[in-house]
Amino acid sequence: RHPIVEDDVVIYAGATILGRIRIGRGSIIGGNVWLTNDVGPGSRVTQAQSRSELFIDGGGI
Repeated sequence: RHPIVEDDVVIYAGATILGRIRIGRGSIIGGNVWLTNDVGPGSRVTQAQSRSELFIDGGGI
């Protein structure tokens, strides 16, 4: 089934929208985001910032 995209929604390249979900008016969907749930009006959905961790001498592993 197709998603319901309301007015003034911006969807950036690479976004994947799965199923019959509603994207509320004025929302922004960032690139490379996977959506599987409804998004309320005026929402901004983006990927989490990547982070790298350094483990020295096996600490934290």
